[in-house]
Amino acid sequence: MNLLPQSQRVRVGAVRAVLAGVAAIAGSYAAAGFTTGFVGAPLEAMLSRAAPASLVTFAIVVLGDIGQKLNLLAAITLAVLLIACLSAAALATGWRQRSGLVSVTVALGLTWAAVTLLTGEPVLALAAAVPASAVIALTGPGVPPSEVDATARRRVLTAIAGVAGFSVLSYIVGGNRGDDTSDQPLGLTAAQHQEIETMLAEAEAKSLPVSGLEPLVSTSFYEVDIAAVNPNTAPENWTLSLTGAVSEDATFTYDDIRALPVEQRFITLRCVGDSLNGTKMDNALWTGTPLAPLLDEVTTDSGCECAMLRAGDGYYVQFPIAALRRGFLAYGMNGRPLPRSHGAPVRVLIPGHWGEINVKWLTEIEFLDEAVDGYWEERGWHGTGPVNIVAKLWVETQNDDGTVTVAGHAYAGLMDVSAVEVNTGDGWQEATLSEPLPGEDVWRQWSYTYEHPGSQHRVRVRAITGDGTVQANEELPAFPNGPSGWVSRTVQ
Repeated sequence: MNLLPQSQRVRVGAVRAVLAGVAAIAGSYAAAGFTTGFVGAPLEAMLSRAAPASLVTFAIVVLGDIGQKLNLLAAITLAVLLIACLSAAALATGWRQRSGLVSVTVALGLTWAAVTLLTGEPVLALAAAVPASAVIALTGPGVPPSEVDATARRRVLTAIAGVAGFSVLSYIVGGNRGDDTSDQPLGLTAAQHQEIETMLAEAEAKSLPVSGLEPLVSTSFYEVDIAAVNPNTAPENWTLSLTGAVSEDATFTYDDIRALPVEQRFITLRCVGDSLNGTKMDNALWTGTPLAPLLDEVTTDSGCECAMLRAGDGYYVQFPIAALRRGFLAYGMNGRPLPRSHGAPVRVLIPGHWGEINVKWLTEIEFLDEAVDGYWEERGWHGTGPVNIVAKLWVETQNDDGTVTVAGHAYAGLMDVSAVEVNTGDGWQEATLSEPLPGEDVWRQWSYTYEHPGSQHRVRVRAITGDGTVQANEELPAFPNGPSGWVSRTVQ
């Protein structure tokens, strides 16, 4: 027997355990994709909730979308290490028994139990347990580390290549799991579909002809969630419950919601944690039904006249009932079923407020006796108030005739945007606005063309509402009340 040096024997055992962990994660992703059945999902959610408020604020304000990706990577790493430790325990058990079969069996059982405990999906957990135990079976016999030889090392090297290939294949397969159903018909009448097409065509016709400027209906819609893995609830399994300080609880199914009068609404959302001129502000045509008739189904004696909205991903936000009555339950977006990433099967939209208030995957409205903090309030944010007025400067074009065109979008929630003014150094000048879309909570485009002064200069923009309110000049960061101030840009 050609025994390996002790240091190499230790490395072989460690690599076997880590390979089992990697194979388990790959198998879990292949079976579940980015759904709550993926072993990394509950760990990522746990890390998000356990993070200190200061770290969460840093991740939102400084790191942006990268912060959540790093959190997911940390969760996956934690999952690999967890299963590696379980696999190491299985190997040790087999060494004591001098049985490779014992190692494989214990690895299978421990991994399955751990993943089932994390995800609550015993069948999907097998997709993690089987690859982990297979790695243990294929990388060596059940002998103590003192007897590991060169043959075992060759098996491990071969297994590395095999696990790498399996991981790539799992990534491809898992990417097709839990896909959106937004490419399927929405299931409306012909007249309702025609109404949607007419409204979308109206938005296209009213969009300003400025190169590079996003149209009035966004081509892509920003996503911000408390977890990287979204719920994946089938419509037939979804319900909305009205609970708490009510005479009697009420529960509505997806079919109940779809049976209510159908409306189409243009509604704009803006992220409270975005930078002042950030791009997390978008508009869509939503299909759904008003929330108020459902609230009328229960008699409430809420002492604070407020309610807690709860979501399928564990998110919760407290909101005044009076404002909630303006809410809209959406199950369609731009003529298609609501995508999973935007709250399918049903989300709520409350006009005039920051995007975080518009709860995705809505499952419960709990009427409260006294006010309590929501998810973000517990972390120091105060984003439940009305959205701040803003004019974004997203486009700058140097024209062939020596002029410059600047353009963007302006949004003021329920206050409406009546004008946008631009200052290039010689006072405030009124910009061209797009014709307003129907609705009480919709953005407008603006553009302004001027003679280039021939030198570097600063361009500033501000919005004015229908009642004459001018966008505040004081520049404040996103935390804790959302960004405010005039957007400006240096033009060369």
